[in-house]
Amino acid sequence: MKIKVSQTDNTSIAEIISEDVIIKEVQDALDLMANCSYQGSTKIIIHEKNIISDFFDLKTRIAGEILQKFSNYDVCLAIVGNFSNLSSKSLKEFIYESNRMGRINFVSTLDEAKARLAMH
Repeated sequence: MKIKVSQTDNTSIAEIISEDVIIKEVQDALDLMANCSYQGSTKIIIHEKNIISDFFDLKTRIAGEILQKFSNYDVCLAIVGNFSNLSSKSLKEFIYESNRMGRINFVSTLDEAKARLAMH
């Protein structure tokens, strides 16, 4: 895993670069937040492929548990992936509400992720 910190509109944003699943459980998210904070960023971009697939099944409650930690520690997150063809109505609504609030963002491109995080 590599953490690439860059500046967008005077905002420090950490992008997680890896081919592996980085977040499998709550502790992984906490460790990631600590590592990024240590490098000077409380705004994180991670790709969908770096998060355990159960995260996107709301019945598992993993998403809620992990995202609550981001909220508790005042860390903004953008998840880059293809969310346009979701079959789960509850997941679509969850993504819509998350994007509306702005702390957690589900986006389709890296540029969109940087723009969203720089605004919040």
